Amino acid sequence: MNVPVNTPVFQGNEKKYLMDCIDTGWISSAGAYIEKFEQGMAELTGQKYGIAVCNGTAALEAAVLALNLEKGGEVILPDFTIISCVQAIVKAGLIPVPVDCTADTWNMDVSQVEAKITDKTRAIMVVHIYGLPTDMDPIRELARKHNLKIIEDAAEAHGLTYRGEPCGGMGDASIFSFFPNKHITSGEGGMIMTSDEAVRDRARGARNLFFDPERRYIHSEFGSNFRMTNMQAAVGLAQLEQIGTTVKRKREIGAYYQEALQGIDGIQLPLPRTEYAENIYWVFGIVLKDPDRNADEIMKKLGEKGIGTRHFFYPMHKQPALLKEGCCPKESLEDSLYPNANYISTHGFYIPSGLGLTREQQAYVAEELRKLF
Repeated sequence: MNVPVNTPVFQGNEKKYLMDCIDTGWISSAGAYIEKFEQGMAELTGQKYGIAVCNGTAALEAAVLALNLEKGGEVILPDFTIISCVQAIVKAGLIPVPVDCTADTWNMDVSQVEAKITDKTRAIMVVHIYGLPTDMDPIRELARKHNLKIIEDAAEAHGLTYRGEPCGGMGDASIFSFFPNKHITSGEGGMIMTSDEAVRDRARGARNLFFDPERRYIHSEFGSNFRMTNMQAAVGLAQLEQIGTTVKRKREIGAYYQEALQGIDGIQLPLPRTEYAENIYWVFGIVLKDPDRNADEIMKKLGEKGIGTRHFFYPMHKQPALLKEGCCPKESLEDSLYPNANYISTHGFYIPSGLGLTREQQAYVAEELRKLF
């Protein structure tokens, strides 16, 4: 049996909206679906504005630029995340300062954040990891206390809530990704969310080369072509209309794995819930408990059975690109500061959990995992 790690599902108005784009000729970076998608995401998150862009990495870069943070300032972020986060910080002329994750939620350890704040700190970037949110109340309290901006990476958190608040609605600038493995996909795509008009305007400028509104080919600063097409937005809007069903289905997939894999001594399963959130299982992650076993070993054996897997993120403090740039304080790169990120990055992986996954495929994955342990 072949079980890919993710299979997207298109069961709504995707084809209808796409054909409308083709029939009307509105296929590029202008058209009604872009505005509808932006408005729909704003309603989902409780933010006033959405700014659609071409992918999640672009959303992060535009969001950081839109906050207009002083160059040379520091931004605190999780060590356990994707490279796009640190890249957006470095490209904006800012200094990334990593913080270890917790061993159970895999999110930023918020208890370590305040010790990282200096007179150079300008923002905290939170990233909601793998289906559970960062504990946001302590972060918001620190932001108020130290007058810091919050950049909220909700790329994996469509439909996730924190104490009833929608993720993507808690940052001065928040972002989403619409890559094919996300709960809402447009193939590629991303969006910045904000309720601040100034941030909205700068994000719109950053995605469109900062064209002067009065004289088009005059540019006051450098931006990028991060525009989303109307066709991407059409697919994204159709997916957004299904978000309630999607989250329900993902939780069903997670609940099945939780039951089917319960009692295997050698693995740590994701938390189904915390005191502030219920897991939406963007992916279903597994961490090996035996430090002498490496994730590569298990992933290879599952691959031989036709089961797709993916590694966990690699820690930021070890990223070759970051070390080559030399843009982090040396003391923040000390390996001993990140025991949890170090461990789960080498002992963690995730198994198939896409929306197209069948119960038969899930049972097969669970059976083969049990055989390995």
